[in-house]
Amino acid sequence: MSNNGFKVKIGLASCSIAAGAAKVHDLLKDLLADDGIHLQRTGCMGLCYCEPQVEVVAPDGRSYLYGNVSTDNVGQIVEEHIKKGEPVEELLVVPPDGASEAGEYIGRQERFLLHNCGNIDPENIESYLDAGGYKGLAKAVAMKPEEVIAEVKSSGLRGRGGAGFPTHQKWTFARDAKGEQKYIICNADEGDPGAFMDRSILESDPHSVLEGMMIAGYAIGASVGYIYIRAEYPLAIRRLKIAIAQAKEHYYLGTNILNSGFDFDIKIREGAGAFVCGEETALIASIEGKRGMPRFRPPFPAVSGLFASPTSINNVETFANVPQILAQGAAAYNVHGTEFSKGTKVFALAGKVNRGGLIEVPMGMSINDIVFAVGGGISTGKAFKAVQTGGPSGGCIPAELADTAVDYESLKEIGAIMGSGGLLIMDEETCMVDVAKFFLTFTREESCGKCTFCRVGTEQMLRILERITEGEGTEEDIDTLEDLGSKIKAGSLCGLGQTVPNPVLTTIKYFRDEYEAHVRDKVCPAKNCKALIEYEIVAEDCKGCGLCRKQCPVDAISGGKKEPHVIDQATCLRCGLCVNSCKFDCITVSSKPGKTAPVDGQGMGAVS
Repeated sequence: MSNNGFKVKIGLASCSIAAGAAKVHDLLKDLLADDGIHLQRTGCMGLCYCEPQVEVVAPDGRSYLYGNVSTDNVGQIVEEHIKKGEPVEELLVVPPDGASEAGEYIGRQERFLLHNCGNIDPENIESYLDAGGYKGLAKAVAMKPEEVIAEVKSSGLRGRGGAGFPTHQKWTFARDAKGEQKYIICNADEGDPGAFMDRSILESDPHSVLEGMMIAGYAIGASVGYIYIRAEYPLAIRRLKIAIAQAKEHYYLGTNILNSGFDFDIKIREGAGAFVCGEETALIASIEGKRGMPRFRPPFPAVSGLFASPTSINNVETFANVPQILAQGAAAYNVHGTEFSKGTKVFALAGKVNRGGLIEVPMGMSINDIVFAVGGGISTGKAFKAVQTGGPSGGCIPAELADTAVDYESLKEIGAIMGSGGLLIMDEETCMVDVAKFFLTFTREESCGKCTFCRVGTEQMLRILERITEGEGTEEDIDTLEDLGSKIKAGSLCGLGQTVPNPVLTTIKYFRDEYEAHVRDKVCPAKNCKALIEYEIVAEDCKGCGLCRKQCPVDAISGGKKEPHVIDQATCLRCGLCVNSCKFDCITVSSKPGKTAPVDGQGMGAVS
């Protein structure tokens, strides 16, 4: 049977593959083969909450996006839509007119950087070229390096790794530095828990990052670039290797690129996943084969970086913006954003939000608009409580400040940071003391140990937080946390140590009443801290079905068939399995003053 004019695409990034897209791809490929239709692989479209996705483009050009596609329903799409021309309405997440929740999710974004993601084949350079790829490089090498830097300056692009340092200044410092050999480094060591911006870009549009590095190399006079990426991103690494090989075959990498006399090569260095290697000097040390630890500055990497040569470092998102800025001009970029924070920003929207995924919005959009207009609101139906920005060393912003614009200056004013782009949404059932403990546990373990303030200070702060969440804290502990936090920020060498206390300090600043409830009344207002809560079965509502008793891992629940059950508080672990198993909602969670419960089977009885 001949091709009937339909085009079909399927997203194959890590998120979609994890949701079963590889199996859907294989089945779909077989089904389409009879019709002579080529199935195109793409990267991540960003709608992580409804993976896997299949896009069908009809002969008239109209696009239909199907979500939550499985091997059970992919045949229906082929039979009804592609063979009979009748779209499967119940599986559509974005119809041609975009009138849907997912359509709103995409429509409220400004996809300047992500325009290729979900559209091109990341393993085919021809697909990138058809989308205008390498036009930015061609334009750049026809300009003087100083003119390239001036164009980037006009765009207002600032580093997307977190600090927001102006990109053109970094490039100027490296260009002006003395040295025969200069280097470009792409920091792809994305270490924030829950963040996946860089991975998605590399898996979906790897050539854009390579092209951005080439333009940067031309601008500063570098001939070699390194991509430092954690080994736990195997698909991104594989696609980068494919892209590098294809770029060399098409003479975009190598010698005399585009007959400009510009030589450039790119190498990949796989890191072991140490969070501290996101810091520039630690990253450089790791590439050099040394232990990844920060060093004192100056000299800064722009003067003495990799192998003591001038080096300019930017992250994945920063480089991926550059080709479009050169190809379309600075004005196409700086039309977005605010006065001092130009352009767009990619975020990994996660937590208790309806539409989690990869989003790109203009700088200056409010937190409320991101959470509700783009993200579709809180997934639990509970009240919006806070958002955590900037990864594990970022700040927690209360819902009362959610009208704040998301840009570098506005976030700094309220004690938070932009970070690389993680946005974790929390509802009213989230304990902010427990959140601070969670992030400090991560950063304490990731401290390289070089600075006393970071190494010892984070350990002490964590012990205090553990005491508080176990009902053993004192009011003096809160003051001690603030004092320690300020000293760690002032006394640490690198950005990790200088920002580690942020989750603790911002939660104390905005949610001090929760800390005080934990230490004064021994109560967890969010009913989350195990030592401060109790599970109870409401006897008059209990049907005696026994499901909770069967789920309990420590046999803390007793009761006969069709008789009200009872929880033994001294044995209960507060794991919550009973609540999840109850079909009649007859198990309550409470946190009462004066009660301290056993934690993880440590055998403590309730005390008053």
